[in-house]
Amino acid sequence: MTDKTPLLSAALAGLIALGGAALAQGMPEGAMAADPNKANPFNFAQSDAKEIMLKEQMAAAEASGGRVIGGEVAEDGAWPWQVALMVAGQPTMPDAQFCGGSMVLDTWVLTAAHCIYMDDGNGNFFQLQPGQFDILVGTNTLADGQGERVPVAGVFRHPEYDTRLFDNDIALIKLAHAPSVAYQTINVPDTDFGEQLDQQGIPTIVTGWGLVNGAKRTEAMMQAEIQVISRDACNNAMMEARAGFAAPRVMEAAGAFQLDQQQTEEVWSEMLARAPLPLSPNMICSGTFEGGKTSCQGDSGGPLVVPLNDGSYIQAGVVSWGLVGNGSTTCAEDAYFSVYTKASKFVPWLNQTVSTN
Repeated sequence: MTDKTPLLSAALAGLIALGGAALAQGMPEGAMAADPNKANPFNFAQSDAKEIMLKEQMAAAEASGGRVIGGEVAEDGAWPWQVALMVAGQPTMPDAQFCGGSMVLDTWVLTAAHCIYMDDGNGNFFQLQPGQFDILVGTNTLADGQGERVPVAGVFRHPEYDTRLFDNDIALIKLAHAPSVAYQTINVPDTDFGEQLDQQGIPTIVTGWGLVNGAKRTEAMMQAEIQVISRDACNNAMMEARAGFAAPRVMEAAGAFQLDQQQTEEVWSEMLARAPLPLSPNMICSGTFEGGKTSCQGDSGGPLVVPLNDGSYIQAGVVSWGLVGNGSTTCAEDAYFSVYTKASKFVPWLNQTVSTN
């Protein structure tokens, strides 16, 4: 369990010793979750905003060599359960893809709730409806003539999805019919096996068409090998980063209200006591201790899989959220980890949704 107490002395007391002179400039990496695909992945995909952002950052991408975020191009035919959520009516190109998913049954796709339920930009939330998007199946390349665009028949998000904390970030999409192209389904572990997979050092692979280095889009599906990191370690890292960001602002506010040191410490302690941990038990943390391997915008909803001894794979997680880098509108490209919905926690809901629809 993450202990919040040391954050008081580490973050706030240091500033008290400096007389409150140090003020943070901007949110540090790890201090907050990134908007998984800005506030609204669907609108972002069908608007000019993405094109503008990509053009602005293309020079940076080219200067850095267009490095994939710790990954490599997936071989043709690899990861045959991976699908892409595409804006309906747009050509099969990277700009139309806004999220990923996985075939868990012949007519059912597993994805993230935030991919189909999102902010409209005015503080209200709406759910995508069949006809607004379709599912690209059977290809690793986002290009016209590749794979099959399958219509959507139904959209089902978890009823307890938390739009603020991204808890219970899971959804199912029902297809109008089974794809006619080649594909495979992938299994989700039961509760017990899911706990075995959620252990420090378990190897995992994340796949998708998300942004690569410098916010550059790619037609080719990418893959990155990472590993499970303990939830406590990830929570500690994020809480320390958040404390470092918040402490100077608490000091500034305390000065404005003329609070003394003891009162300031009491306020800080109360804030820490009330602050929710970033990662709930419904989430998996996966990445690398050296950093630089992570999911990014556009990967949301895609699968985090674990290789099994018999050469097969099982889906442990669903890409949920990552970290914002300094001065970035996308993911932190040197982040140590990203966060995934723990699929095994939701097997009863998945089974009930499929059986009743």
